[in-house]
Amino acid sequence: MNLPEMFGENVFNDSVQKETLPKEVYQALRETIEAGKQLDTSIAGAVAAAMKDWAVSKGATHYTHWFQPLTGLAAEKHDSFIEPDGDKAIMRLTGKSLIVGEPDASSFPSGGSRATYMARGYTAWDPTSPAFVKGGTLYIPTVFVSYTGETLDKKSPLLRSMTAIDKQAKRILKFFGIECKKVSTEAGPEQEYFLISEEAYLKRKDLRLTGRTLFGAPVTRGQELEDHYFGSLKAEVAGFMADLDKELWSYGVYSKTKHNEVAPAQHEMAPVYSKTNVAVDSNMLTMDVMKSVAHKHGLVCLLHEKPFRGINGSGKHNNWSISTDNGFNLLNPGKHPESNTLFKLVLTAVIKAVDDYQGIMRASVSSAGNDHRLGADEAPPAIISVYLGDQLGEIVDCIVKGKDYTAVKAGKGSIGVPESPIFPKDATDRNRTSPFAFTGNKFEFRMLGSQANVADANICLNTIVADAFGQFADELEGKKDLEKAANAIISRELKKHYRIIYNLDGYGPEWEPEAAKRGLLNNKTTADAVPEIFKEENIEVYVRQGVYTREEAIARANIRLENYIKIINIEALTMLEMAKRDIIPAVSDFIAELCQNLAAKKAVCEGLPCQTEAELITLLSELNDKTSEAVKKLENDLKAIDKEDVLAASQAMAHTILPDMESVRAFADKMETLTSSDYWPYPSYFDLLYSV
Repeated sequence: MNLPEMFGENVFNDSVQKETLPKEVYQALRETIEAGKQLDTSIAGAVAAAMKDWAVSKGATHYTHWFQPLTGLAAEKHDSFIEPDGDKAIMRLTGKSLIVGEPDASSFPSGGSRATYMARGYTAWDPTSPAFVKGGTLYIPTVFVSYTGETLDKKSPLLRSMTAIDKQAKRILKFFGIECKKVSTEAGPEQEYFLISEEAYLKRKDLRLTGRTLFGAPVTRGQELEDHYFGSLKAEVAGFMADLDKELWSYGVYSKTKHNEVAPAQHEMAPVYSKTNVAVDSNMLTMDVMKSVAHKHGLVCLLHEKPFRGINGSGKHNNWSISTDNGFNLLNPGKHPESNTLFKLVLTAVIKAVDDYQGIMRASVSSAGNDHRLGADEAPPAIISVYLGDQLGEIVDCIVKGKDYTAVKAGKGSIGVPESPIFPKDATDRNRTSPFAFTGNKFEFRMLGSQANVADANICLNTIVADAFGQFADELEGKKDLEKAANAIISRELKKHYRIIYNLDGYGPEWEPEAAKRGLLNNKTTADAVPEIFKEENIEVYVRQGVYTREEAIARANIRLENYIKIINIEALTMLEMAKRDIIPAVSDFIAELCQNLAAKKAVCEGLPCQTEAELITLLSELNDKTSEAVKKLENDLKAIDKEDVLAASQAMAHTILPDMESVRAFADKMETLTSSDYWPYPSYFDLLYSV
């Protein structure tokens, strides 16, 4: 395999465009992509023809406008290149077909922003993200809007948020004499996932319908030995990862790192940075490819945040930075950050943004799946805070407290033997318990869930930081002494937002009460987090930066709550079906067998907390009855919810239905440990986690 040659071979990228497009068309397209200029629609025909010819040479027969509706998933409708030519057929893609498509929008969520009967929607080409060929189809990245102009996707507001930060960041840079064509945010979303046997997966209704196990007694060996993390790859896993890399590389996805994660059967893939909208598209493609490659290996890739209780769940750490088109990183501290006024101003803007809008940052990563993970001593707590590290933390402390900063040089590392190389150490350690940590020249937003569309979190980050840049730029406008004015802003805002900085253990028991003293939000569930979006100041920041209209912001909050309600409703109904139709009858059958032939079943009680077979029968009978009672309560509480009132229904789901489900599960999981595996209706955690 020649990696440089095969990398991006299925992508209509810059080198292909340069080779296949007329020079003036190529230059016009690059101006749109690199400098953010309005697309010249007159070039669409030439681009479409070249794109079609290239795609056909790759075996494509169809094309699709690939978009990201508010389901959080990717959507596609395939049309063939075939058009009639007398009694023959020709292959053609017109400029109009490239630029715009018209899928039916009525069946996608809108959050009340339009009536259901208003079905017309439009997909419009996003030239900043390259098209690619997959499975005989040309995929054209697009945005998705309604007939009346409302955005119905996640790509449109993401592009708007990138425009906002470009505009406001260039104002700041101009004060410091830095010129550039474009400022872009970049993202590198790490992707955690589980791999399990497809055979075992197909026997679990809960995994197939909800993505997570609703029942399951703990496995006797979980992650307590800490031996899976970075451990040797099993042959089946290594084979999957090798094929995954090859396929992702062919689509131009910079798959860089692969390793075992903390929990058994858990793994991670991390890409190299790319511009945020491309990174979002790449991650959506990555999740799709992971599933298809796993299937080829007889495996299933689980992307749910918490598919298994008792072991770590999966996240998607979003590495976020800001750079100019000529490579200047606004979050690079340089050798002397204490005297780097521009860096300190940018850092202060980020800190201010995170503190002012901590509510919508938390809401941007909220989901039914992620609620199981956040704050569970495996992921950041649900409290937003900023970690700066030793060096920047000390600089900020000195600014806030009015002290002089004494620079401390980064040391050198050695294990103390002559054969070992001396290696340079960073100026600060990393904090894996922080939700938003500075990691050298970027921030790592660690709260995202593994199945999330990363557009949501990046829309929020881009918008709130752009707003802080805008406020600072307004204040600096016309100031003769830039350094003095900038340092005054830095000092004032760091003192005002000092509460959001926390450089200690986010898992520690002291953090929650400390955060409460500081007045920081601690919204542990989606039902509690999403209502922050409805607050006037939080709607207004999106409106002010041109990212959402008021109606679009409210619609997205409604959709998030509706999705939360639907997911938990599906989980509850699945749990009821599994308990009533499978688990309770299976235990009853086992009890009956015990009663019929106690002597033959003496071995069942070995190692169990029962002195006699009769005690086992009694205990299981009691647990089965309690399970039935818990099932009835869950059933009744679920029926009583008015799902039309999303605020009330989401609260009921979070604070009534989920506890009800926990009760059902507690009894059922206990019965699993007491029931013969011959009778238990589902593969156990051992079967699921140690089958690969």
